Amino acid sequence: MVAFLGMGLLGSNFVRAMINKGNRVNVWNRTASKAMALEQYGAKAFANVSDAVKDADTIHLTLKDDATVDEVLAMATPGLKPRAIIIDHTTTSVPGAIQRTNAWKEKGFTYLHAPVFMGPQNALDSTGYMLVSGEQALISKLEPELSKMTGKLLNFGPEEGKAAGMKLTGNCFLVAFTAGIADTLALAKAMDIPVSDLSTLFDAWNPGAMLPARLKRMTSGAYDKPSWELNMARKDTGLFIQAAQQKGIPLVVIPAIADEMDRWIKKGHGNDDWTVIGSGAVSH
Repeated sequence: MVAFLGMGLLGSNFVRAMINKGNRVNVWNRTASKAMALEQYGAKAFANVSDAVKDADTIHLTLKDDATVDEVLAMATPGLKPRAIIIDHTTTSVPGAIQRTNAWKEKGFTYLHAPVFMGPQNALDSTGYMLVSGEQALISKLEPELSKMTGKLLNFGPEEGKAAGMKLTGNCFLVAFTAGIADTLALAKAMDIPVSDLSTLFDAWNPGAMLPARLKRMTSGAYDKPSWELNMARKDTGLFIQAAQQKGIPLVVIPAIADEMDRWIKKGHGNDDWTVIGSGAVSH
């Protein structure tokens, strides 16, 4: 028997996928109607979280944050079976994941933090990426079941909390990437470029393909053989800002990048490769 706590878009589709694979699933959500909505697919909804976990050997969670995870698990504790396994897919802090792993072990339970890079459709289709780290014997034991939930299970080794850190790092990239797209759309609007033309450009030219090489370049420590000089990148950045300002359209991310470029130029790096602006993040 499996229990699933947290029936948001991700959790509810995880449950539907589990039921499609023949699992019996108890569900709970703070807003009871969201749990009850899963009964049409074969789940059993509970108003009380401790009742939902009473017969479960494994409890999955997709909740909001550290505080919510701790609160819900505290409410569930009276109903937990001895030696139950708790698998938490919530995006949390690294210290929170470590603390819970150790605290639940002391109580005689197993807690594994397994955050995901998956949207609701991925959860339903069992595609995407799930991250784990920590006790390797435990991960080996759980891998067959976890692999059924996702397209790829990424094991980042024995360090507790590493999976939490990797999830946050990945989300940081997604936030920065999306904010960069927002500024790109704003600049295109300022220059009367339709979205259809942007689509034509990016259908042919995929800057995402540059990521592995860009990451290698930025972490190499060698910036003296530029493919794009910082001075020239800063000149173009100024043109972005000027074009947007002329139409009264604000850019959010680019001005901060311009300030960082200016800081590195003042330090004497204007003729270096522009990726030098990221060297401070990787130097030790």
